[in-house]
Amino acid sequence: MLQLNEILKNRDAVVKALAKKHFKADEIVDKIILLDKDRREAKAKLDSTLSESNRLAAEIGKLYKTGKREEAEALKLKSTELKELSKELSERFDSLQDQINKLIIEMPNTPCDLVPEGKNADDNVVVRMEGEIPNLPEDALPHWELAKKYNIIDFELGNKVTGAGFPFYRGLGARLQRSLVTFFLNTAVEKGFTEYETPLVVNEASGFGTGQLPDKEGQMYHCEIDNLYLIPTAEVPLTNIFRDVIVKEEDLPIKRVAYSACFRREAGSYGKDVRGLNRLHQFDKVEIVEISRQEDSYKILDEMVEHVASLIRALGLPFRIVRLCGGDISFTSALTYDFEVFSAAQKRWLEVSSVSNFESFQANRLHLRYRTADNKMVIAHTLNGSALALPRIVAALLEDYQTPDGIRIPDVLVPYMGCNMIK
Repeated sequence: MLQLNEILKNRDAVVKALAKKHFKADEIVDKIILLDKDRREAKAKLDSTLSESNRLAAEIGKLYKTGKREEAEALKLKSTELKELSKELSERFDSLQDQINKLIIEMPNTPCDLVPEGKNADDNVVVRMEGEIPNLPEDALPHWELAKKYNIIDFELGNKVTGAGFPFYRGLGARLQRSLVTFFLNTAVEKGFTEYETPLVVNEASGFGTGQLPDKEGQMYHCEIDNLYLIPTAEVPLTNIFRDVIVKEEDLPIKRVAYSACFRREAGSYGKDVRGLNRLHQFDKVEIVEISRQEDSYKILDEMVEHVASLIRALGLPFRIVRLCGGDISFTSALTYDFEVFSAAQKRWLEVSSVSNFESFQANRLHLRYRTADNKMVIAHTLNGSALALPRIVAALLEDYQTPDGIRIPDVLVPYMGCNMIK
């Protein structure tokens, strides 16, 4: 959430920055400025009225003590009028503050200067590529056919029991999922992340804190009776651990990791992008979250990017890192790097991770601050990344590692799988 002072002091800069995200901010910013002017006037009048009311209360007390009852009663009438006026002014002040807050909530995070101009994913900038794309034979199978051939993922059973986008994993398919999760978690813990197991549902305040709510796209599953939301990522509960918390500067950065099931409605998805594991409503993911000092967050972002790269590199998959343009970056992010692996049978790049710096945007919503050595209170920066999301990693592994004799297991996963082939 943007800060009001930033909007007031840097009106043109905020409007220009948000234009990079294709968000037209002129009207909403100008409305906020006018409402803030009215709010300040209401506050000044309220303070003046309260001061006068306090002065009269003291004078009335003195008059009663000196026996001047009639004069005291006359002033009491005026005091009553001032109390009514104070109530009206207080309600007006609160109403104006509420209107300002609602408008600010509608505004996305301002993008970092490194975010390139662009309208959509076609304008994202490839910053690095690694690995060799496998040269598969013409009869190579896509992962959904491999899953059926080796009986490791059952899409039809998932459709029967729940619906499309909720597959069953069985046998070595289930073991592959577990192996990947364990490998990702173990690697994160070795890098200093503390492992958590989080709730799979969160309340409205948590959804608001990390920017999923208000959920304009309706992408979260909502348990209406209890007003709880199924998490779209472990980022939500992990980051909300620090809602309304003041941390010590010496404890930063704080590093957390969690494996969870993730739930996304993916409303509006259709066509080839939803085939097999390409786009699911329920999937597994290991998420890393860091809380940092403001001046350290971009250094930490680079470290998180390298951590994710090391995981994909260890799996032996060709990948590229892209910096998202203004039209493709999320509502909450200041800078995002996406990781894409190459799916050899589909002959396309599949996104498997997003690593983002939210700067102070989430922390403002969360009221997450840290206390410096000289006792100053500073808004923290928050970052998160998928490390990694499993479905498309599994899709790429099945396709890229297929052989006439079965699907070869990457060396790094053999100790977890207890075998080197799926056949």
